[in-house]
Amino acid sequence: MNNTDAMSLTLGESKVRSRRWLVWVAAIAVPLLLPLVFRSGYALSMMCQMGIAVIFALSYNMLLGQSGLLSFGHAVYYGLGGYASIHALNAIGAGKLDFPVTLLPLIGGVTGLFFGIVFGYASTKRAGTVFAMISLGIGELMAAGSTVLPGFGGEAGISANRVTGKGLFGITYGPPVQVYYLIALWLVVSAILMYALTQTPLGRMANAVRDNPERAQFVGYNPQRVRFITLVLSAFFAGVAGGLTAINYEIVTQEYLTAHTSVTPLLMTFIGGAGYFFGPVLGAILVTFLQVVLGAYTKAWPLYMGVVFISTVLFAPQGLAGIVMQHRQVWSAGLMRRLVPAYAKVFVPACALLLGTICLVESTYHLTTEAQAGTQMSLFRIPLDVATPAPWIGAAALIAIGLYFFRRSCAAAALSWEGITAELQRRKSP
Repeated sequence: MNNTDAMSLTLGESKVRSRRWLVWVAAIAVPLLLPLVFRSGYALSMMCQMGIAVIFALSYNMLLGQSGLLSFGHAVYYGLGGYASIHALNAIGAGKLDFPVTLLPLIGGVTGLFFGIVFGYASTKRAGTVFAMISLGIGELMAAGSTVLPGFGGEAGISANRVTGKGLFGITYGPPVQVYYLIALWLVVSAILMYALTQTPLGRMANAVRDNPERAQFVGYNPQRVRFITLVLSAFFAGVAGGLTAINYEIVTQEYLTAHTSVTPLLMTFIGGAGYFFGPVLGAILVTFLQVVLGAYTKAWPLYMGVVFISTVLFAPQGLAGIVMQHRQVWSAGLMRRLVPAYAKVFVPACALLLGTICLVESTYHLTTEAQAGTQMSLFRIPLDVATPAPWIGAAALIAIGLYFFRRSCAAAALSWEGITAELQRRKSP
């Protein structure tokens, strides 16, 4: 390698570092500025949920994305961290514990870490299906145990008042915006620490154990030990998320330990993209938004969530982050203009297909679950009578026409992608 090549390589590495710093600066600045744009209580509540969900999803991705461990019981560390934090909050209020509320998520994190050590040593001896079933069993065991011990779990959960203890600089965590900034602070710190872990030898070996545990063992590393340490650290951050949940909602219930709660970060990670660090961030934001917004408008929101999840697994296995990275490469090559016309042709029939599906689903739900309210319903502020054939014929027509043109436009978009891929390969070849 001559001096010119070495200088070009150094400049390339410098540009990559600069871009990384810019990304992190933007990632820190955005949470700080969001309350200045979205000031309503509804928006602050949603953003608080998103911040907690991001930490929870990133902690889960340490298992699935980094180590290849599919867990159905990650809510154990989240829920136990929440319970420990809510009990500590009550102890602070009763004057039995002198501890700042700002650092309360640390109690949840340490609790998650402790139980990660207890449960992780045995469960990480095996990977794959065995680990998944063990984690599911542990989760159900702890969920049932919380009801057996009413002093710990309470009959209807444990509640507390977060406005307690010594408020520093006038911060009492009574106003929602103060709670938001507390969550944002812990989100930024946790995300930086979890990303830093991916750059350590432990993070690299976790990837090696995920891809080929036999080869990792052959070069002198114990796969079980790597999985165990990763699970313990993941449990710590899940406990931090549980502690923030206790502060945000001021109540922790048995539901936080159930398999339903464990599935939530799994959905977020798959939809966002387990192969990328920022994938769970995108997934957590999207899933939380859909849960809050769709849940307020329709009872069929779990069905829509299922459709989004299945569509992601079938058509975008790398998740939203994979789609972003594919288009980033095209954008950098200056070829995005070739995709815009093809995507425009896909967009119109896709909207027709989506609208027809929504009309069919909502009409069915109204007819079967809300029949006592009559046959009249409103969809997108359009009055419909599900007892007449018009909504059903209209929905079927939209689905049929949208599907026909969607398939044709997708074929045209695929041809555009083939041409772009060939162009990128041509540019890479010497």
